Amino acid sequence: MRGNREQRPNGKVLQAYLLGTVDFETALVLQRRLHYDVAGDRDQAALIVCEHEGLITVGRNGSRRHLLVDSAELHARQWRIRWVNRAGGCWLHSLGQLNLYPIIPLDAFELTVPEFLARLGDVVRLVLADFSVAARIRIDDAGVWAGDRLVAALGVAVKDDVAYYGACFNVYPSLDAYRLVRAHPRAPEPMTSLERERRGPVRPAMVRERLVEHFRDAFGFSRVSLFSDHPLLHAKTIANCRLQIAN
Repeated sequence: MRGNREQRPNGKVLQAYLLGTVDFETALVLQRRLHYDVAGDRDQAALIVCEHEGLITVGRNGSRRHLLVDSAELHARQWRIRWVNRAGGCWLHSLGQLNLYPIIPLDAFELTVPEFLARLGDVVRLVLADFSVAARIRIDDAGVWAGDRLVAALGVAVKDDVAYYGACFNVYPSLDAYRLVRAHPRAPEPMTSLERERRGPVRPAMVRERLVEHFRDAFGFSRVSLFSDHPLLHAKTIANCRLQIAN
C-alpha cells in the first residue's frame, strides 16, 4: 500500500480486519476481545472495517426523539434499536456504510480523546479527497461534514485508556432511509454519502484500501497485517464468548 504522509513509524503493527458484512453483536464481541488483547499488550492495535445490515445504534448524545419514525415503521423495516456506550448520536447502519472500529491504546500513542477523534476524522477526509470530494469538508467531534450533512459520524468509548467503537462512514448506502434518523443533535440535515458528494460510483474495495492506508499513516504504524477472518466470527466461538461475558 502506498503512503502519502511523512510520519516517523512508531514500531507498532496494525492488525486490520476487513470483514465484509458482520452482525452488530458479533462485531461487538470481537471488539471486546481485541480490547482485552490491546489492554494487556499496549504494543498492539487493531482496526475492524465492516458493514452491518439495518439497525440503529444510539450513543450518549442521542435520544429517542432523534428517531423520526414510529414503532410500526421500525418493525416494518426490521430495524432494531441498540443503546450503546459510545459518544455520538443515533447511527443508522445499513449496507453500503463502512463501520470503522479502531482499538487503540491512547496512552501508548500519547493521544487525548479529542486528538484521537481529530486524527480519525482526518483519515476520512483524506479518503474523500482521494475520490475528488474536498470542497466544504470540515471535521468536529460529531464527525466529518460535507456542507450541512454528515458523511461520517464519529463516536468512541474508552476503557482502561484503550479506545474502541469509532466511526460510521457512508460510502454508497441508499440515502432515503437516513431522513428518518437524526444522526447527531447538531445535524440539521440527513447524512450524505461519498457517492452522493462525488456524483458518481466508487469501488468499495478501493475505499477500504485507502482507509487502511490513511489510518496507518495517521497513527504512524510501521506496517499492517491484513486479515479477512477471526475465530470469534464463527457461531460456536461467539456463543462461548458471550456466555463467558454473561458470567
